[in-house]
Amino acid sequence: MTERLSAREVVALVADDFAEIPYPERQSKPDGPLAWQGYDASRARAAERTGEQESVVCGTAHVEGTQAVLIAFEFGFLGGSLGERTGDRLEAAYTYAREHRLPVVPLVATGGSRMQEGMLALTQLQRVARQSALTRAAGLPQIAVLRDPTTGGGWATLGAGADVILALPGAQVGFAGSRVRPPDADPSAYTAEAQVAAGAADLVVRPEELRETLGTWLRLLARGAGTADAAAPDGRTADAAPAPVPPPLGTSDLPATGWDAVRRARSPERPRAGAYLDAYFTRRVAISGDRCGGTDPGMLCGFGEHGGRTLAYAAQTGTATRPAGYRTATRLIRLADRLGIPVLTLVDTPGAANDAEAERTGAGAAIAELFTTVAAARTPITTLLIGEGGSGGALALAAPGATYATPDSYFSVIAPELATAILKRPPEETEPTADQLRIRPQDLVELGVIARGEERPRP
Repeated sequence: MTERLSAREVVALVADDFAEIPYPERQSKPDGPLAWQGYDASRARAAERTGEQESVVCGTAHVEGTQAVLIAFEFGFLGGSLGERTGDRLEAAYTYAREHRLPVVPLVATGGSRMQEGMLALTQLQRVARQSALTRAAGLPQIAVLRDPTTGGGWATLGAGADVILALPGAQVGFAGSRVRPPDADPSAYTAEAQVAAGAADLVVRPEELRETLGTWLRLLARGAGTADAAAPDGRTADAAPAPVPPPLGTSDLPATGWDAVRRARSPERPRAGAYLDAYFTRRVAISGDRCGGTDPGMLCGFGEHGGRTLAYAAQTGTATRPAGYRTATRLIRLADRLGIPVLTLVDTPGAANDAEAERTGAGAAIAELFTTVAAARTPITTLLIGEGGSGGALALAAPGATYATPDSYFSVIAPELATAILKRPPEETEPTADQLRIRPQDLVELGVIARGEERPRP
């Protein structure tokens, strides 16, 4: 279990100029809406012990130079639980963020809804969800930091509902708190580390690195969302320029034959996505997980800085892409689209994973959702084919009309070996079959599948 910091301590950990925003006043009945005997006394003791009047403290601060609205939970005040007054403060914080076009950072430490207020406390989750949705629709990023513990409705709204989820090491994170789980439940499943491994959170961050990490995320996403400059009424930056295409890092000679193109694309010496991303971005941060219980190390997604601009990226690494990879890319592109951030995609896969587990975890639906997301995106998407382009599993990540190719790549409706087998040809006819498929970069340009190099946005 990580050290439990107070609300003020965690704010001081990430910022130096915190200023609380005004809170609405609420007149309540003695002992609250349920007349729960001793409730007023419990609140008074909590206030005396913590110095706070409620379980959240909300205000503005600069985190590494970027101004944001911080929502810090005080776990020492009735377990950081949510009641009507908590809901008042949360609503005020989100409203202030939208009025002043600021990103929102919930620093969560809560056990859930306040029992002494019954269902009225539970319905605060709907209220929080509404405020989060309005803030999302306004094109403003939400970055949650999960502290110990983050459970119940606080996890299911402020935590899991954020665009990016950071967590402190060893924090207890899960919908079920420690006292309501099945007695035989594995406690290791309810940790920050387990949530990252399951694709439900993005990154575990050590306390001493939290300020810098959070500051980087805020700088990239807030700049992309137009919070520092003039933005469109819905929060999106108008007429965003496409992401420049990275220059090829491999060979500059075009392949002579279709099979030569395949051989080059499959070469272990050919530059992969990591090399392109490192050369392209001066700094970058990654998101992880599909928020449905899965991760795919073969799909790299995140945001970075290139030429002073924030750009998003989704990059295949040369492996068969799994359903979680497609869902993570979909999540990335939707977030970038909402914030008005251009997207760069790097295509490199022999195709979608087609094993039984991939089918059980929804390969078809995941690919379909990515196709739809790319087709519907309002923000510009630029694609560079850097290696293998294996059928629909590769095409799902490619931008129609804005896809370019390196000389050591190919794109094909099907792998030449499989095409040979389907056509009932002998294996020695694989190479001429590759020529028939016209899969070389120059063939793809002639067919109109790949854009001409002179048309590409330059870095």
